[in-house]
Amino acid sequence: MSFRLRSEVFNQLLSVSQSFLDTNQAGKLLNTLENHTWSVSEAIEHIVGLIINVCTVFALSILLLLISWKLTLLVAVGLLLIWFMMRQIAGSASKLGQQEVKVYDALAIRMLEGFYGMRMIRAFGRESYEQDRFDQASNQVRIIQLKLARLFGIVGPLSEVLFVALFICILYVLLQNKFNVSVLLSFLFILYRLQPQVQGLDSACVELVALTAPVEDVMSFLNRSDKPYIRSGRISFKGLKQAIVFKSVSFRYNPGEKFVLQDLSIHIPRGKTTAIVGPSGAGKSTLVNLICRFYDVTEGEIYVDDYSLRQLNLTSWRGRIAIVSQDVHIFSTTVRENIAYGRLDATEEEITAAAIQANAHKFISKLPQDYNTMLGDQGIRLSGGQRQRIALARAFIRNPEILILDEATNALDSVSEGLIQEAVSTFSQNRTVIIIAHRLSTIEQANQIIVLQDGQVIEKGNLQHLLKLNGLFAKLYHRQYLNTQT
Repeated sequence: MSFRLRSEVFNQLLSVSQSFLDTNQAGKLLNTLENHTWSVSEAIEHIVGLIINVCTVFALSILLLLISWKLTLLVAVGLLLIWFMMRQIAGSASKLGQQEVKVYDALAIRMLEGFYGMRMIRAFGRESYEQDRFDQASNQVRIIQLKLARLFGIVGPLSEVLFVALFICILYVLLQNKFNVSVLLSFLFILYRLQPQVQGLDSACVELVALTAPVEDVMSFLNRSDKPYIRSGRISFKGLKQAIVFKSVSFRYNPGEKFVLQDLSIHIPRGKTTAIVGPSGAGKSTLVNLICRFYDVTEGEIYVDDYSLRQLNLTSWRGRIAIVSQDVHIFSTTVRENIAYGRLDATEEEITAAAIQANAHKFISKLPQDYNTMLGDQGIRLSGGQRQRIALARAFIRNPEILILDEATNALDSVSEGLIQEAVSTFSQNRTVIIIAHRLSTIEQANQIIVLQDGQVIEKGNLQHLLKLNGLFAKLYHRQYLNTQT
């Protein structure tokens, strides 16, 4: 059950819309997957124990009733008082359980941010600051755990004391009424057998109440009715025949926020290179997110030939796209597996060919175990240019019909940029290529250039046409040209 639950939670992570992931902290989601699923399993274990205890208590209670209904009534009153006292403890356990969820989430966030921000922490000399923040979060977990441990520790001894008191009362009543010795012994023996079952019932109830908050967190995360999803269409994408067309598209990430794209209409023809340029915040990367359908448009429609993008099957559509972005993700595995991620059934020869095509084979061959070299977390052993070329090989091996370069060379030196441009230029023949770029030198050979500002198209045409317009593009181009000269 634990395995199935973890699998369901991870499937939800893979299925839910990108907008949900953008608005929830990764550390909290990781804590739900890693820790809270175990809490649900523990809760299920307690429920099974409760069922067994309830059945046993019921059977023994029947025997007590057969011996003496009056004494059984007295026992029931005593058990009711014990239950009432345990309810007070359970109330405290519930509050602590809710606090436990929050402090574990905070600790998971601190761990995740500390791990992935280690270079930044060291660069700014913030080791002591981060240690203090981690210790504070960890100490909150310690405090809550101690409180819960004390609470659970009280249940057993308190239950024992209360049962001893109940035994004394029952024994007193039996002696006062001069019950038959065999009846007396039978009743006390069954009551003795009943005591650990009721005690187990009390303990399980308290622990179950303490687990309510993490269980609710998992169930809330698995609930599909209150989360956004990108629903796949039914039409299988067979290949781009004409163009990708944006018709009066407006988009905002969340309701009530400012529109990132406003009434955008563009035409991206098949087999041509289209460049999207503009200042930061113009909506360039958002446009790519919409093409890949990580998000759905707020208003308007995107068409692929004669079909709305929403009508297309997501797997078949994304299967024809390869994207290389500035923030390359390198998996903590070998070079070979990172490249083959673009097509899992790729042969050894195809992996090598893709690396050669991406100008990556030469540096890969110099690694300690060439294609079998473990790259470490986020490809820490590689330079920025090398990571980009691994990502490019991953895209090339996919043999995509549509290649998207989302500011893929912005952070690279001129040598690395030149190698990537050379690889893309060769690969892009007769393919639909979409380039998002700040460096305008990367898009000089584009068939059309679309200039965005504040989410709207303000200019479009080829390089020479835009320079003649002497508008925003010309200003950006000349400014970058002067910077490279100096």
